[in-house]
Amino acid sequence: MLEPIKSVLGKGSSVRFDFTYSVWWNILLISVGATISSIAVKSLAVPHEFLAGGVFGLASLLYYKSGILSPGWLYLVLNIPLFVFAWIKVSRRFFWYSLYATMATTAAYELIDLPMTVHNHLYAAVACGALMGFGAGMVLRSLGSNGGLDVLAVYLFQRFNIGIGKVYIIFNGILFGLSIFELSLDTIIASLILVFISSTVVEQTLSMFNQRKVVLIISDHVEMISHDILHEMKQSATFIKGQGAYLREDKNILMTVVNNIQLKKLEEIAFRHDERVLFIVENTFSVIGSSFSRRKVY
Repeated sequence: MLEPIKSVLGKGSSVRFDFTYSVWWNILLISVGATISSIAVKSLAVPHEFLAGGVFGLASLLYYKSGILSPGWLYLVLNIPLFVFAWIKVSRRFFWYSLYATMATTAAYELIDLPMTVHNHLYAAVACGALMGFGAGMVLRSLGSNGGLDVLAVYLFQRFNIGIGKVYIIFNGILFGLSIFELSLDTIIASLILVFISSTVVEQTLSMFNQRKVVLIISDHVEMISHDILHEMKQSATFIKGQGAYLREDKNILMTVVNNIQLKKLEEIAFRHDERVLFIVENTFSVIGSSFSRRKVY
């Protein structure tokens, strides 16, 4: 059984800048992300009559069949009950940021006209999915949301630990089921490709700057290795008390968390002191607290 015994925290440890709760940073993320998503919908999804999924997809379907309002305005109207829910059930901060995201999406859709001449259905679906996913991912990196289904999905995740992806799967399943009677099968299949690519890109965007490597170093020279990690890399580390299964000898295991750029330098330090060192690397996408990112509270 592993037992943490002490942390190696040098005075020169690097300070990580965290803008998570900065208003200007959240506004910037939301503004850029909402603009990119709106351009993707207006320039690629609507001309090909794709369903983008979520509430915007529902707004697009209503627009294709009624034409009473543009998808941007329909999206705003459909968001009204969801924002009442966000105000009551989530938080005021989440409400205001999400409201701003919705207003920014509507404004960008109505004001920005950037035609993209893509005739092939498949190419348009791939391009639209990539742009929408990147834009939506940027917004979700903020303390708000894209509005729409995100509001309900965030609440269910916080309250009942129901994955955001599951909420989207259920809603989009119903939406695409209804669209079978309204749209051609080719358009529905292209829309499914769009939604799949968009979801994948969202996940990649959310993890783009969060990916870290948890490294365990097992060696008889961990003291010297930890010294170089502290002074050369300006990086913290932790000793974990362990015991060899064969000889039953007690030894310290060194654990640290680094990014992809730091990993090679850490490897060089470890093998410089011990050619027989056991160097274990694990991927992780959530490191919060201490000198890393602050816990995200909506």
